Amino acid sequence: MKQILHVTCSPRGPASESSRLSRTIVDCLLERDPMAQVVERAIADDSLPHVDGDYALSQASAADVSQEGSMIRSEELIRELEGSDCLVIGTPMHNFTLPSALKAWVDHVVRVRRTFNVSPEGKIPLLRDRPVFVAISSGGRFSGTHARQPDFLTPYLKAVLGIIGLRDLSVFSVEGTAAGPDAAALAQRAAERAIREHVASLA
Repeated sequence: MKQILHVTCSPRGPASESSRLSRTIVDCLLERDPMAQVVERAIADDSLPHVDGDYALSQASAADVSQEGSMIRSEELIRELEGSDCLVIGTPMHNFTLPSALKAWVDHVVRVRRTFNVSPEGKIPLLRDRPVFVAISSGGRFSGTHARQPDFLTPYLKAVLGIIGLRDLSVFSVEGTAAGPDAAALAQRAAERAIREHVASLA
């Protein structure tokens, strides 16, 4: 593994549960390969704008109509992803789904005729598969026997990243943080243990 792309999108920054959990994933991967480089992409500070009108027009035409604005940013983010051997995403769950900052990143990297093509049989991925680790934090519980809310985040990421060829997803979560610091700490320890066991089992 030469390069790890670490995407974080919590407005709380490094102090957030999702950022800490995704950092644990990165650290475990670095323990396996200390020579790997980490590219940090923090997108919660409004540094990543939504796609613009020219970008939208280019998606409907046979050729890119703009090499300015968000098309330039899209190309930068896609090349960053193409250059990685592993993708780590740290994200909170907002209103049962992903934050708008992460959705903006997805819109930039899931681009027709660049990271996927369209055929009569459906969408054709253009990127090679690679491991994707997703670290999710949530105030409520959305998985297991104690789930109390829906989860639109996990199935969406699996579907949309699969469109471009990223199908090797592993998801870890810290849930129920709204129940207090003791519950959050217990969930964090369980998630970290699951991460270490999973990374240790990788070939």
